Amino acid sequence: MSHLPKRPPVHIEFNDLSYSVSEGRHRGFKTILKKVSGKFRSGRLTAIMGPSGAGKSTLMNITAGYRISNVVGNTLVNGRERNLRKFRKMSCYIMQDDHLHPHLTVNESMTCSANLKLGDRMKWPQKEEVINEILETLSLTECRDTRAINLSGGQRKRLSIALELVNNPPVMFFDEPTSGLDSSSSFQCINLLKTLAQGGRTIICTIHQPSAKLFEKFDYLYCLADGQCIYRGAITGLIPFLSGMGLECPSYHNPADFLMEVASGDYGEFTHKLTSAVHCGKCDNLAPDNTEAVRGKNHLLCKGDEDGARAGETRVNLSSSTNHSLLASEDESIDDIPNSFPTSGWKQFTILFRRTFLSIIRDGMLTKMRICSHILIGLLIGLLYYNIATRPARFPLEMNVFMREHLNYWYSLKSYYLAKTMADMPFQVIYPLLYVLLVYFLTAQPLEAHRFFMFTIMCIMTSLVAQSLGLAIGACLNIQGAVFLGPITSIPVLLFSGFFVNFSTIPIYLRWVTYISYVRYGFEGTLLSIYGFDRKSLHCSEAYCHYKSPRKFLEEMDIIGAEFG
Repeated sequence: MSHLPKRPPVHIEFNDLSYSVSEGRHRGFKTILKKVSGKFRSGRLTAIMGPSGAGKSTLMNITAGYRISNVVGNTLVNGRERNLRKFRKMSCYIMQDDHLHPHLTVNESMTCSANLKLGDRMKWPQKEEVINEILETLSLTECRDTRAINLSGGQRKRLSIALELVNNPPVMFFDEPTSGLDSSSSFQCINLLKTLAQGGRTIICTIHQPSAKLFEKFDYLYCLADGQCIYRGAITGLIPFLSGMGLECPSYHNPADFLMEVASGDYGEFTHKLTSAVHCGKCDNLAPDNTEAVRGKNHLLCKGDEDGARAGETRVNLSSSTNHSLLASEDESIDDIPNSFPTSGWKQFTILFRRTFLSIIRDGMLTKMRICSHILIGLLIGLLYYNIATRPARFPLEMNVFMREHLNYWYSLKSYYLAKTMADMPFQVIYPLLYVLLVYFLTAQPLEAHRFFMFTIMCIMTSLVAQSLGLAIGACLNIQGAVFLGPITSIPVLLFSGFFVNFSTIPIYLRWVTYISYVRYGFEGTLLSIYGFDRKSLHCSEAYCHYKSPRKFLEEMDIIGAEFG
């Protein structure tokens, strides 16, 4: 992958890290990590292991810079205090679930990633070469025109890696990379991570209980139990270390499974003994660790696992030829990494706008549901109040993708929000317009252009505000919370809109609520557009028509004079 940007090697060191969480009022704090120390070096594929609740995800989140509050201790990058903003720009975090845009093809997703992460420093032909090299290396070329929703689990995982590999990050974090994959796909994934590490990258991943075959692929192991480190060192040094502690791994037993059994206390309480041994350095230098020799060499790609090939497994396209490494003589240092995003705010907006608009257009189910709902509701209201204007006597569930991309410094929050809003704007105009056309003409409202446009604009603006409120609620809460809070917030908005009760009849101490009800302004605006602005008296066939005068109706609705303020 000779066209990838050059990056400096990055070593991460952490000393005496402790992390605690509150257990509730008057219950104190629970300590998740207890003064753990270690070092993750470039050129090594590192596994963080431990039983459930041991703190492995917490440790990775802290070293990745995604958790900084309530953390005691220090984290160093290449021997110096970590600049969190710069570190986040040269690292990436690939989550357990593959959060992808389902309606974009592999090529479209890669193009968007390249345009956002490489910026204008590369011309498009160079970006295209980067995309082609990555897709070929990760065996995604054949499915480059396939939408993400139609990819297999292994292909989705490789696409998630490919999207982050565009700017060649020297540090990559993976949360359970083999989760949800079968044995063949898991082997492909770990083999790929091994290859990326051999190119000079620092690859760190949490993993639960790998098979023996996968376990031996790792170079370095950091194991936790009860928030403490019980082993840190080369994979090949694990069994000798445990033997020295009086723990003999049975023959033909998976070392990873044996370690988890020890950490869980199946062989007795060994955590304190192992932790003390780690602090004393007894797990260091138990086996030769030659991964440092890989650093700086031109062997980004390596031969595939021969055992896997003999078993007929599908492998990632790994070449045995000499390829470009992460490092080169003209490398930039960490200090050369800029603090700003690779692209300008306007460029981010245009890229995200195009991507969001394309996703909306291709989401056929959502588009059909939105059109049908507007038409159906418009027909129901139009038929319910059919020709009512001639009879005045009658009146009556995208966070995850954003989280991954924003936290990996693809774009800013404002660019995403503007693009999301503007891309959906045409649909937020077209759908209410369909509703207005049905309601306005079926109810025989005045055929006056200015009244029709005022009515239409009020409906569209109300729709836009409702959409913005929905986005805000969805951004602040999870799905369950948003589903609960959405309808709850709409109740006071509707109650104090003026539709159910007039403004003058609302108690003084509750009138303030009407000023934050956006439906009130939309409701008043639509009524004024039809009955305000000196509309002539309505035609009446009955002997007495209480609402023959439009002004009388506005007085009854307590919105007389609203058009002036």
